[in-house]
Amino acid sequence: MIVKTRFAPSPTGDLHIGGARTALFSWLYARRHGGRFVLRIEDTDRERSTREAINTILEGMAWLGLDYDEGPFFQTERFERYREVIQMLLAQGKAYCCYCSRERVEQLRAGQLSRKEKPRYDRRCRSLTKPPADASTPPVVRFKTPEEGETVVDDRVRGRVVFRNHELDDLIIVRADGTPTYNLVVVIDDMDMAITHVIRGDDHLSNAARQINLIKALGVAPPVYAHVPIILDEGGRKLSKRAGAASVMEYRDQGFLPEAMLNYLVRLGWAHGDQEIFSIDEMVEHFDIHEINQSAASLNRPKLLWLNQHYLMTCDPSHVGRHLSWHLGVRGIDPVDGPPIEEIVKSQAQRSKTLLEMAEQSLFFYRDPTDYDAKAARKAFSSQTPGLLARVRAELSGLEDWTVEGVHDAVMAVAHALGVKLGEVAQPLRIAVCGGPVSPPIDITLSLLGREATLRRVEAAEVWIQRNVGNAGSALDSAPGQP
Repeated sequence: MIVKTRFAPSPTGDLHIGGARTALFSWLYARRHGGRFVLRIEDTDRERSTREAINTILEGMAWLGLDYDEGPFFQTERFERYREVIQMLLAQGKAYCCYCSRERVEQLRAGQLSRKEKPRYDRRCRSLTKPPADASTPPVVRFKTPEEGETVVDDRVRGRVVFRNHELDDLIIVRADGTPTYNLVVVIDDMDMAITHVIRGDDHLSNAARQINLIKALGVAPPVYAHVPIILDEGGRKLSKRAGAASVMEYRDQGFLPEAMLNYLVRLGWAHGDQEIFSIDEMVEHFDIHEINQSAASLNRPKLLWLNQHYLMTCDPSHVGRHLSWHLGVRGIDPVDGPPIEEIVKSQAQRSKTLLEMAEQSLFFYRDPTDYDAKAARKAFSSQTPGLLARVRAELSGLEDWTVEGVHDAVMAVAHALGVKLGEVAQPLRIAVCGGPVSPPIDITLSLLGREATLRRVEAAEVWIQRNVGNAGSALDSAPGQP
């Protein structure tokens, strides 16, 4: 048997984190067993499904690297197949037309609830051979659920779950407008696509019983089910698309790497010993649906940030750089106009928890300062600073090879000549070239900026200080000026 899993989102919103975890679990199980992974778009809800949501789902899957072997299939393109199966079920007496009005069904339900009974259709039309005389609306089609016995879901996460058939409804499989319903089309799709394992949220567990009865009516064996527990937000509330669960692409926009997201998602409800860091290959090697926890998993942003920084520091800098380039582009920066992007990653990885932080902290590599951080300038700039910067500029301009080592030696030479500590030279120099008090080590910073940009920025800072500090230093007590 070839293992075949599927991810079947409805395009009524973004790909949120719960759906992404389901996709990952399904993808991993197929990859571990040398099987196939199918992407199916369940877009029969025409009122709520949108092309924009479909594109967002596809974009999220691509960003996470969850490639699919078949699809994407769209249910709206398979209506002819659904009609074929519906006619077969009607002809075999396994389904029937129900002419009850919506008002009657609602009154029936209200009465059952008032008597504290489980609401379900009373099967009034189940044995009809022709429409009743008082039929005034197009009928729905209902499936003839077995009236006796039990339906057992042998779930790989929840264990053996038993449903009494007399408590199950004769579910509607075709609406009055002729459109098929979720439970029917899912069964037909899983059958036609030879899906062997269905991994999905445990809010579908009750649907599994209904779907198993439908599958048996079609004469095929049901797939293996694994219903994974819900995800809770950091406040302990259930995550849901309708409640505004964070979309996968929001995490991208916040500066997370896909590797960190995958590692984070796989640990939401699954574990392999005490291991926390998993490469993709390790996930594929170790993942098993039998090891999924039954209890709900909770989001933990500090852990995600920790994972993200780990991958920022350990992934190939050129790979991180490709993702960093996107964040720089959003900020109007063309990375080609600055130092090699992988060198910026190397210099900033230990200083950043997200790509968003890394991008913000790296803007100075691409733009000359237009002002200086007021607090930092007040502390580091004085009337003597222009002279200090001029000596640094003279020392740097004489370098034959603009390297980290050469820059370091030049700055140290000025500190020794003035009889001061390195920091007393490096910090005003840093603010002069970066505009603020934070950057990678000054020798790395200047080597990446390059000779021309460094000398230009140092000279501009000298002029600014001479104009704004003077004897009173009043400019540093107000808003920063322009260099």
